[in-house]
Amino acid sequence: VQLQASGGGLVQAGGSLRLSCAVSGFTFDDYAIGWFRQAPGKEREGVSCVSGAGDKYYADSVTGRFTMSSDIAKNTVYLQMNSLKPEDTAVYYCAAASRIATRDRDYNYWGQGTQVTVSS
Repeated sequence: VQLQASGGGLVQAGGSLRLSCAVSGFTFDDYAIGWFRQAPGKEREGVSCVSGAGDKYYADSVTGRFTMSSDIAKNTVYLQMNSLKPEDTAVYYCAAASRIATRDRDYNYWGQGTQVTVSS
């Protein structure tokens, strides 16, 4: 099982970015995919997740601004981030778990992080 996150960058407040998580070694039906982020000096926090059945969860801080989607043909999960705020600045990670969960400790497989920086 491998995951590879990409798409981070520098954007002004109010702007948008789309993160990608390319997965291999499993099918979306069998695993839940989660997005997490960690800002400097802070604990890693859950951003959103999607179950194998397509059920989605979003943290309150991103609800209405971030959207998860998936392209099964490309084995890729996306995180569309709109109306970005400086407090969204963090390293973003995608991860896989056997069932949908919001806690990072429930995820067994992790991709490398991608940096998102939002300037004010």
